[in-house]
Amino acid sequence: MRRGRIFIFLALILVVGLAVVALVARQFLISTPSEAETQSVLVSVYIAGQSIPQGEKITEDALSVIDIPQDKVVSVMYTTGQQAELIGKVAKYPLEQGVVITRSMISDGSIALSGPAWAARIPPGMTAVSLPISRLASVAYGVADGAHVNVTACFLFVDIDPSFQSETPNRVVTLRGPTGSTPDEMPGITLGTGTGEGVTAQGRTEVEPSFQQGIYIVPNEEQRPRMVCQMMLQDVVVLRLGNFSLVADQVQQNQAAEPPTDNQQQPATSAPDIVTLVVSPQDAITLTYLLYSEAKLSLYLRNAADQSRLATEAATLQFLLSQYNIPIPVKLPYGIEPRVDRLVSPVLKNDAVPPPQ
Repeated sequence: MRRGRIFIFLALILVVGLAVVALVARQFLISTPSEAETQSVLVSVYIAGQSIPQGEKITEDALSVIDIPQDKVVSVMYTTGQQAELIGKVAKYPLEQGVVITRSMISDGSIALSGPAWAARIPPGMTAVSLPISRLASVAYGVADGAHVNVTACFLFVDIDPSFQSETPNRVVTLRGPTGSTPDEMPGITLGTGTGEGVTAQGRTEVEPSFQQGIYIVPNEEQRPRMVCQMMLQDVVVLRLGNFSLVADQVQQNQAAEPPTDNQQQPATSAPDIVTLVVSPQDAITLTYLLYSEAKLSLYLRNAADQSRLATEAATLQFLLSQYNIPIPVKLPYGIEPRVDRLVSPVLKNDAVPPPQ
């Protein structure tokens, strides 16, 4: 009897053990692959394929998709099957490129913005500054709204007297004493004034090599400024080429949508003479200084996808001579005829002659 009971207890223990093992195996060995399969499933969700300004409608061209695990997808995201719910909506906030778009970021209607509409296109921490522009300095008006450009400045430097803060050479005058003894004349020494006799530019003394005689040399002309050009800013975004509209944009859009009739001519648009750039506050101050110091500013168009920064060397006369191996012509006992004092472009037969002013 005792042996039978022992066998029964052992059988019960074995059955319970097998049940526990089966339960554990089902919990870990069967459920784990199911979770792995869930994590391996990827879902495509919409992101901002480009920067979308605040208040702008979301179009299909401005969207892109990324694949994320299914367990990471939340209900506020837009999947590829919900494109119709996203297209045509308005961005509540500025959406940077690559940001996953959620339902709290968009609105069904227009966004009430304080200030002008184009101010929403300026990223936080940046500012807009306007500069005068010409056809040559704007890449033949190839610069348009949203373009990426580099900004170059050219300066002219001259030598000045540190005390007078005036351009050298200084003017020198001769000293002379009183020439008479009448009561109207004051005793002492007076200075010659004006630009006539007794006033000349400050020069230097040299010894003439042939006769070994001291001479005083004065400048033959005013000081020639020395020019230098350098790249000041790189990868700057153009906010606007030309003036911002003072009239409602809707009126202009309606006029543009209506095709002109035979009796109605298109209004002539003048060439833009100003450009607005989006720069940092410090760069805005720098551009303002360059503007009022009459430096020559030029824009250089670049690819919007190119985010590289290159270290450039300032261009001076010495740099050009050494960098491009330009020799300085030697003085010869002969020369070309006719005499050439300045370079003038030749006039070709088919060149357009500008009308007289």
